[in-house]
Amino acid sequence: MMRVDHAGEYGANRIYAGQMAVLGRTQTGPLIQHMWDQEKRHLAKFNEILAENRVRPTFLLPLWNISGFLLGASSALLGKEGAMACTVAVEESISEHYNSQIRALMEQDPDRYTELLQVIKEFRDEEMEHHDTGLEQNAESVSICLFVLFLFQYV
Repeated sequence: MMRVDHAGEYGANRIYAGQMAVLGRTQTGPLIQHMWDQEKRHLAKFNEILAENRVRPTFLLPLWNISGFLLGASSALLGKEGAMACTVAVEESISEHYNSQIRALMEQDPDRYTELLQVIKEFRDEEMEHHDTGLEQNAESVSICLFVLFLFQYV
């Protein structure tokens, strides 16, 4: 579970890096930077959790590195709305994933996983904030949203 969360946060960081490479010097740059800063904190926490529990990161990190950056940059090339459509799709998927984990941990032993549950809930809430921000930035006006949703259903 932690390896998957780490990989997801790593990928999200690379997506925002790609978006910043294209839109960083535009009016949208500070908004993307704010979301990226939160993702950097998420990744740092999962790096810590992996080390504490002696869990290796996925061997697919080089793939996430390249594909995440390309997804971020290519969506940003469509403009602010394209970047936000990508954000909405990705953050919705991540939030659903976190919700599934919360349910699983609650069923197993909520007292044992109190700290982890708190971390996952906090990060889930921030991912939903990113999702909602994307919607506020007219993400739905771009048909790329459907493409990204399709893509992430099969990744």
